[in-house]
Amino acid sequence: MHSALWWRDFEFQDGVVTVKKTGARLRLEPGLIGEVLAWFPFYFVVESWRLKSASQSGPRIWFTPDRPRPWYLVWSVLHAAGARIADSPETADAVFVFDDCTVCHPVQAQPGTRLINAGCQSIAKSHVARVFEQCFGYPLSVDPESWAGPMVEKSEINGAHDGRIIQGPAPARHGHVYQRVIDNRNGRGLVEDLRCPMIGGRIPLVLRKRRREAVRFCNSNDEVDFAETDTVFTPAEQDSLVRFARAMRLDWGGLDVLRDRTDGRLYVVDVNKTDMGPPIAMKLRDKITVTRRLATAFRDLVRPSSSLQPDRRS
Repeated sequence: MHSALWWRDFEFQDGVVTVKKTGARLRLEPGLIGEVLAWFPFYFVVESWRLKSASQSGPRIWFTPDRPRPWYLVWSVLHAAGARIADSPETADAVFVFDDCTVCHPVQAQPGTRLINAGCQSIAKSHVARVFEQCFGYPLSVDPESWAGPMVEKSEINGAHDGRIIQGPAPARHGHVYQRVIDNRNGRGLVEDLRCPMIGGRIPLVLRKRRREAVRFCNSNDEVDFAETDTVFTPAEQDSLVRFARAMRLDWGGLDVLRDRTDGRLYVVDVNKTDMGPPIAMKLRDKITVTRRLATAFRDLVRPSSSLQPDRRS
């Protein structure tokens, strides 16, 4: 998928859009069409950045095995940073392993090549939960056949958004994981997810995404804003999140973090190494601000002196 003609990534048939890479199927409904129309103003802003960066001498990034499309966050951040997509791996300053799959294969590269996300080969929900428990010292996963009470059942694969709350004990279904229910309600009938962009071991800011409790596992939001990292997480919590990203071998990506209001603990419930964004529901001016902030961290990530070793300082 290294063609720049990104609309070829889709198939349209009988009112359904199919994403060729992932197999995801989306029905052409008013809500989806409205989100696409709301996305275009930001797309045109980034296109202006892309045209400007094409005439500059910014860092050149080669993406493999796929080229990011305009709806992926790294596409907009790349152009806001004044970087360019390289014509080949040989002419690149860094090689970014970009594979929108739950599990990917190791990448072969020439010695000395600067690689981004090459070590992050699995973001399966069970793997994320194991690494989370190792880093935070308390579990997210539960045994469905012995757990007495509500629990979350969801697919192992990335981007399924098929979570549901069921009552335990219950038989385990193949290809699914089972986790405790995190009470992330905010008191206004909404649940709040904390999306943490992780760039070279830094959390430049935090996106606060809120949606109705009835659709808590969906990929749409009612409200989105952003906050400074230090106002959301304590220094110790930031250290734990960075340690988790290091264990996942994640150089670039987004962590989905929930704070349980009953005990105040954090839970990392998902890792996105090909994260999309900025979120549709965010105001245009905030999208621009967030993208430019992330672009600063991205420039540090790809510059020659960067060691790609996580560091909490931002």
